[in-house]
Amino acid sequence: MLKIIILIVGVGLIGFILWWFFGKHETTAVQANVEADQQTVAVEVKGGYSPEVVVLKQGVPATLNFTRKDASGCLDRVVFPDWGINQALPQNEAQAIQIDTSEAGEYQWACGMDMFHGKVIVKP
Repeated sequence: MLKIIILIVGVGLIGFILWWFFGKHETTAVQANVEADQQTVAVEVKGGYSPEVVVLKQGVPATLNFTRKDASGCLDRVVFPDWGINQALPQNEAQAIQIDTSEAGEYQWACGMDMFHGKVIVKP
């Protein structure tokens, strides 16, 4: 009987791990509003990024304001490899990052350890 319980718990844990790392999860997305020829989006950094996907309009200057509320060392930087940005995020302070919207496309960002991710989508 004990072997059956251990087997069931083990299979359950394996299923959970597979779902956690490989399953499709809901992502939060926000479309920036254009006001006075400027786009601004606030991104909260707390156990990940919220929103995870930011949609911007091409050709309009944009700023992402990252506010890190998580004390984790993993989330103390944000990296945009396509734009060469590797910015420190001080805890409980907004850090403004200018985004290049000159070309349409999808651009990834990640934490300094490449464990948490987000995406900027620049649409024409």
